[in-house]
Amino acid sequence: MALRLAYLTVTNTFAALRLLPMGDRDKDIEILALRHQIIVLERQLGVGARVRFAPEDRVFLAALLAPLPRDVLRRLRLLIRPDTVVRWHHDLMKRRHARACTPKRRGRPPPVRSIRVLVLRLVRENPSWGYRRVHGELATLGISVAPSTIWEILKQEGIDPAPERASTTWADFLRSQAEALLACDFIETVTLDGRRQYVLAVIDHATRRIRVLGATAHPTAHGVAQAVRNLVMDLEDAGCRARYLIRDRDGKFPALMDEILAEAGIHTVLTGIRMPRMNAIMERWVRSCRRELFDRCLLWNEHQLRHALREYEQFYNRHRAHQALAQAAPLRPVPAPIIDQERIASLTIRWRDRLGGILHEYSHAA
Repeated sequence: MALRLAYLTVTNTFAALRLLPMGDRDKDIEILALRHQIIVLERQLGVGARVRFAPEDRVFLAALLAPLPRDVLRRLRLLIRPDTVVRWHHDLMKRRHARACTPKRRGRPPPVRSIRVLVLRLVRENPSWGYRRVHGELATLGISVAPSTIWEILKQEGIDPAPERASTTWADFLRSQAEALLACDFIETVTLDGRRQYVLAVIDHATRRIRVLGATAHPTAHGVAQAVRNLVMDLEDAGCRARYLIRDRDGKFPALMDEILAEAGIHTVLTGIRMPRMNAIMERWVRSCRRELFDRCLLWNEHQLRHALREYEQFYNRHRAHQALAQAAPLRPVPAPIIDQERIASLTIRWRDRLGGILHEYSHAA
């Protein structure tokens, strides 16, 4: 409305300037022509027809015609009655007076930004705290804030109440206990000789390092137990502090396996029935192995399968970037970024193939 009113004011100011050099005769003729046009418009609309004016048009007409006396207004040929113009002018003065008397802000002032940031920090670091617990902690720090103010801050940020935030999900548990967790699973695949092969693999949640324990067409309790013994010795040599191993309820896992792990101080955690998300990290590796290896090459027999798994294990642990590790590999940290522009311009990248070009490794040339 303000922009439209300013536009009307400017355009009519220029129109008034245009009238200055005109003589009285020309003005009288223009007035008669405008009055006749109003008569024609009233005849077409009908007697008593109501013409709608925009708010900015009302303000402009009220300000323009307000200086004229009431008797002069009655003699003017207008689309509206003179009383309507007077009422518009009164309404304009009332709104102007109301804006002048109304305070700029009602209610309490907003909290200081630093207090808002501190409240959000306390809630983020203590998910089980409600707004009253946060209020008590601020009181111990000597910060005087009403509990309702803290509640409003949490509501504006879309933070749920404490009971809903305090519940620990399975994903949160896995992230918090990653250094003590291992996960294992069997992968099934079929080679070209028609045999179904079973691959046993274990992944470390913290480092994402994968260990392929074996591949066989006939998994037995003795074979799985021996693979687990080899895993325990490998963990001791690597200094791994795993305390839990997550697996499903597959019948190929013998009871002897849990006993061997218990002797090494590793407790077996069974996932729920048909709940692969409880072993999500291992399932994600299974998907990567299928997409990057099994779906891209033909495996003739068990011997070639083991060779392909050894190559993929080395590629996965020493070269493949992982989003969970900030694009590092389990056994290779992220190198320092190259800042020198001349060195970037003269980079020479070497390409190494694995498994006949199924996997590619890139490194700097010596």
